[in-house]
Amino acid sequence: MYQLHAIQSLALTPEDAWNFLSDPGNLKVITPDTMGFHIISGDALPMFQGQIIQYHVSPFPGFKVRWVTEITHVKEGEYFVDEQRFGPYALWHHKHFLRPFGDGVLMEDVIDYKLPMGILGRLLHKPIVKKQLQKIFQYRYEKLKSLFGEIPGATPSLTITAL
Repeated sequence: MYQLHAIQSLALTPEDAWNFLSDPGNLKVITPDTMGFHIISGDALPMFQGQIIQYHVSPFPGFKVRWVTEITHVKEGEYFVDEQRFGPYALWHHKHFLRPFGDGVLMEDVIDYKLPMGILGRLLHKPIVKKQLQKIFQYRYEKLKSLFGEIPGATPSLTITAL
């Protein structure tokens, strides 16, 4: 098992942050084009518990995969959780938190994940999967910073650790 933990400040109201981040259609906005991210279904309605969202994603050139997630928990304005139902991971549990901070919000992501393929998956984590996740979240950080700005005094962080 591994855990990714990311924190970023956004210079916008908690309501505006929630409206942007809880809209499944905005996932494409904050995902690198190199990922070939495309929502197939499930983004027509505002986020709700039980929502199923289907995507195509290409984590590596020439490798396209269907990814299906379910929104399992929603507390309006505060947090939501998505869990993979079908896709590239053996487990993917992603918690998204928003907290008021100064003149904006702190956005926190906690992802617990497990790779398939046993020992081979563990061997591929550091040289491939961990680097890919770092690139994705660095892109997301830069994109959100350019869209909304940051709050002075807030320190962003990104860590990926084995559990």
